[in-house]
This record gives sequence, structure tokens and C-alpha cells, in this order.
Amino acid sequence: MRSRRFSRGLPALFGALSLTWALACALTFAAEASAAPAATPAASAGAEIPDRALDAQLAELDRYGYNEPEKAAQQVRALLADPAHAAQRMHVEYVLGRIDASAGRADEVRRLAAELETRPNGRPLARMLLAELQDRLGQTGRSGEMAQQALDELTPSCPPPQNQTVPPGCDARVAFQALRLIARAQGARGEYAFADASLRRGLAWAQALQDHNAIGSMLGALAVNSQVRDEPAAAQQWMAQAWQLAQGDVSAMSRARMYESMIASRRGDRATQLTTLEEALRLAGQAGARRDVALLQNNLLDVYIHTDQPAKAVQLARLALPVVQSYGDQTVERTLRHNLSVALVQLRQFDAAKREIARVVEFAQGDFDPVRRALQLRELGEAYAKVGQWKEALRLYHEERALSAETARRNRESSLQQLRLKYDSEAKQRDLELLRREQTLKDRELGNRRLAQYVGVGLVALAGLSLLLLGVMLARVREANRKLKANQSLLRAQSERDPLTDLANRRHFLAVMDRHAKDMFTGALLMIDIDHFKHVNDRHGHAAGDAVIVEVSRRIAQAVRAEDLVVRWGGEEFLVFARNVAPDQLQLLAERVLFIVGGQPVQTAAGALRVTCSIGFAHFPLPPAQLALHWEQAVNWADMALYTAKSQGRNRARGIVTVEAGDAQALIQIEADFDAACSSERVQLQTILGPEPPEGSETA
Repeated sequence: MRSRRFSRGLPALFGALSLTWALACALTFAAEASAAPAATPAASAGAEIPDRALDAQLAELDRYGYNEPEKAAQQVRALLADPAHAAQRMHVEYVLGRIDASAGRADEVRRLAAELETRPNGRPLARMLLAELQDRLGQTGRSGEMAQQALDELTPSCPPPQNQTVPPGCDARVAFQALRLIARAQGARGEYAFADASLRRGLAWAQALQDHNAIGSMLGALAVNSQVRDEPAAAQQWMAQAWQLAQGDVSAMSRARMYESMIASRRGDRATQLTTLEEALRLAGQAGARRDVALLQNNLLDVYIHTDQPAKAVQLARLALPVVQSYGDQTVERTLRHNLSVALVQLRQFDAAKREIARVVEFAQGDFDPVRRALQLRELGEAYAKVGQWKEALRLYHEERALSAETARRNRESSLQQLRLKYDSEAKQRDLELLRREQTLKDRELGNRRLAQYVGVGLVALAGLSLLLLGVMLARVREANRKLKANQSLLRAQSERDPLTDLANRRHFLAVMDRHAKDMFTGALLMIDIDHFKHVNDRHGHAAGDAVIVEVSRRIAQAVRAEDLVVRWGGEEFLVFARNVAPDQLQLLAERVLFIVGGQPVQTAAGALRVTCSIGFAHFPLPPAQLALHWEQAVNWADMALYTAKSQGRNRARGIVTVEAGDAQALIQIEADFDAACSSERVQLQTILGPEPPEGSETA
């Protein structure tokens, strides 16, 4: 899938790699990772957990069945007919059900799940079979819900592993498989902090099972999730462990190269992405894994689309599609058809593209996967914009914005909840320390009272000493409380600053809006985007990109007034909130930002780079009707003005002068087709051109 921006995309957190990662975690080599032999302990009373030898045999068949389901199913049925395995029959049937799910035989899976549901201790296995089936049918959200049900039932007998050992009677392999699907569903909803916690739990179980394939799968998934969360150092550490563990195993090395390609894609490093994907394909072909080859070909489509090779992408999609369909894998087919539709749009084959888009929508019915859908909308919008289909591109852009906002909200909530759990734990430790000190004070006070009963002569002096001691200790308690509150205030302030630029971040802006713009937004907004910023990263490296962002943020802060709020909105985007600026002064403010940002080259380690920006600005309430807007609507209007500035050549500012709308419903209609409203002059815009480039300068 594609990752280039259309007007303004999600923040870096929601880059196009998110969907590729989700597919890889649940599909690419999933059977191999979850089915490799492990040292499972003997079952306790009441649990039909296979012994070590049978578990190894079943795991090998499960892995084999991922690429050869018919042959593997035949061998599993032979095990079912063997009386020696009667005590573990339920788990043998479970592996047969997993192979049927992998092959897309939905009716067989549902029948077997219904049988397992009625047996003692069979409900978690039944839930997991249905979860795997939903995963293959592209219903990621439902798959995660069913996997969570299975994990909840396993939890009483499967507490967190201690010293990397599996408790007796714990079906650790099924718990690991459940956590893999849960993490994938969390990632699909944009809850990356929760996904990280689930993946770490899955890694702990894989290590307790001493299962190298499962460990490698979790390490790779953690690496990709860390890169999605903008934690490149953590991603590199996880990936180094995964690659070291994979040595000597062709399938594991292929999987590790696939994870490396996903991380390279997230960084925008297309050369590394292509190299690692080709290496992964070579290794998968060497292993004779026909299905894995098709999955990697699907990932390779992403490279061809991003490097303007749509014809090659269409050819590869036609080659991989029959293989994917032969396995009944609707999840991968859904992604493959989407990639095909993007390539067809680039080739201007619009009717064929619409047919593929309709199939993608049909596959997605009933599933809640906002991350995947937002990425698909963005990539299609970029493709339509590239071939000049602006109306269709703008429609897709508005749909993507709504889904992106929901995804951002979910990720923000999951991250804040993880932080809240951490800070609550630290606060409880501080409270316990304060209680201990208070108890010490009470004990000393009681001792002083007993002493006063025996020493009547020194009663006054002892009482004074006790009061003095009590005062000192109370003063210490008050000082401890003061420091605790100061630390909490510092943590709150740090959480509302961008670590790279030290500007306010979105969280701080939301807090300001909550205090000052609950009902009606007033003031001016300037939405600023660095032009061609992707070229800086691609040509000069991310260090140069960071230097450009830091210098541009400094120049914007220099250009605006002291009372204006400058926010790093995400990636290369900034937002300026000027609360008290007059409408006739807003144009001058936008012009000053344009010329201060683009007036002088930015000095980087890669040399001096000329950097310009595009600006969309407006004063609210919108003239002449002065209709009340919520602050989120105001941001959207400034963003639409920015879109027109970028579409007309960049290095300019576009400001909203008047909007011919009599009521809120008219405003909504204009938002739905902003481009048409500008053409019909229902929206009047003013244009400010940026500085001309000096002769001989290098443009970023």
C-alpha cells in the first residue's frame, strides 16, 4: 500500500506501514511462527494438553499446512485415527481446524468449533478457531474479540510466566496465538500502545515455550510496532535480536527480511525496502513456500506503486492474485486488490480501478478497521490527485480525514491510559512513603507521651521537644508534598511539549481549546506545511530533515507575536493560533511567516537547503455571516485553505476572505465540496506569494 501524503495526512504515527505491519503480524509466516515445536510441559488433570513429542509433531504439521493445507490435513487425520492419541484428540482436531482456517474452509472450521464448544476445556480452542477464521476472512476486529474471549478463559490456568516456565495445565501455545490476534486487532484500531503490551506478553509466552520461531515473530512485530510509534532505536534493537535468532533457518531469515522491509518502508527508504523484499522472496522460493512468495509479492506491489511503476505493479498483482485466491485468504486478497486499484488509477484505467475498489469495500463489510481504511482512502486520493482527478481526490481526502481523526483519538487514549497506569503506580509508591513517615511521627508521639508519664519533672521541656520534633516532621511532609506536586506539574508540562522543537503539541492545543473555545471558536488560525519535505528526507537523510523542522519551527516562532500559540501539529505541519489578531492584520502575519521561513536557506550537515512553506489561514467567526464554529471545524477550514495553496504550486498563502453561507447547513455543504465552492465564488480567497528563490540556490 502507498504512503505518500495527500494535502495533509495522518501524523507520522499513522504512516502507511501500519497496515503492512498488521498483515504481516497475522498472515505472513503466521502459521510457521505459532506452530514451531516447543517444550510444552505435561498436562495437569482436566486439561488435554499434548505431550512434548505430539506437540512437536502437530506444530510441524501446522507449519507445513500453511503452504500445503491438503497434504498436512491428510497427515493430521491419520493421527486422529491412531488410538495412541485418543487422550489428546481435542488438540489434534484443533490443529486440523487451524489448517482448514488457513485454507479458507469456513464451513469445516465452524462445524469443528461447534463440536469443541460442547467438550470440557474445549471452549478456548473453539473461540480461537473462529478467531483464526475471521482473521482469514478479513474481519480483524471480530478476530481480536474472539481471541480475547479465549485468552480470558485461559488466564486462570495461565498466569504470567515466571522464570520463563509454563505453569502445569496451562495451554501456553493457544495463549500465545490469542495474543498475536489481539495485538493485530489493536493495531488495526490505532491502539499501538495496547498492541505493544500484547506483543510483549506474547513474547514472554514464546520464550517460556522456548519456541524460536514464535520468539522471532514477536520480535519482528515489536520492531515494526516500535517504528510505527516513532521509536527507531527500540525498533533497531528488536530487529537485531530477531535477525540473530533467525540464522540458519531459511524461513525465519525470510520472515526477518520481510520485517526489515516494512521498517524501511516506514522510514521512506525505498532502496532498502526493495532489497530486503527481494532477499525475502529469494529465501521463500528456496524454501518452496508458494503462499509466502505470493504474500511477499503483494508487499512488493507497494514498492512499485511508490516508485511510479504502475504497469509492473499490475503485472505482479495479476500473478499473485490466483495464488492468494486458491487459499481462500480474503484478508490478503483485500489488500492486493486495493494495491491493484491504486496502480490502475495511476494508469488512468478508471473503470477497472472502480471495479477493484468495489471488491475491496465488499470484503470490508462488517469489520471495523479504521487504520487500514484511512490508508486506503489516502492512497487512492493521492493516485487520483496525481492524474489530475481533483474532485475525486478531494472527496476521498475528506473521508480519510474523518477516519484519521477517529484513529488518532484511539491511539491517544491508549497511550494516555498506558501512561496513566505508570504514573498511578508511581504515585501510589509516593503515597505509601508518606504514610510510612506519618506512622513514624505517630509512633514517636506515643513514645513521648509514655515518657512524659514517668518523668514529671521534665514534662514541660519534653512537651516542647515533642512539638518541635512534630513541627520538623510535618514540615518535611509538606516539603515532600510540594515536591510531589511540582514533579506532577513538570510531567504534565513535558507531556504537552514536542521533544524535537520544544513547541506546544496537539495535547497542549486541545487543553487550550477545552478552556477557551468550548462553545464558539474566535480568533485566527494559520495552518503551515513545509513544501516538499519528503524530498529532504529522501535526498539528504532524516538528520537533515530534523534540522529543517527545528529551524522552521524557530523561524515561525520568530515571525509571530509573543502572545500567539505555535503548535507542532504533526510531522512537517504547524498550527498558529492568534487569539487577538485583527482581521486586517492577519494577512500581514501570514506574509511575515512566508518570508521569514523561505527568505534564507536552512543550514544542515548536508549543506544549505532552500526551504519554503504553504499556508492556509482564516479569521473566525467566518465573515460576513459570523456563524459560530467549533474549534475542530475552524481547523478544518484552515486546512482546506492550505490544500488550495499546495494544489496551486506551494510557496504561498491562501486566506479565506468571505464565505457565502447563511446557516450551519450551508457551511457543511461547502465543506463537502470546497473546491466547487471556490470555483463558484461562494468562498473568496486571497493569495500571498512567497519569496523568489535566489539564483543558484538548491531547493529542498
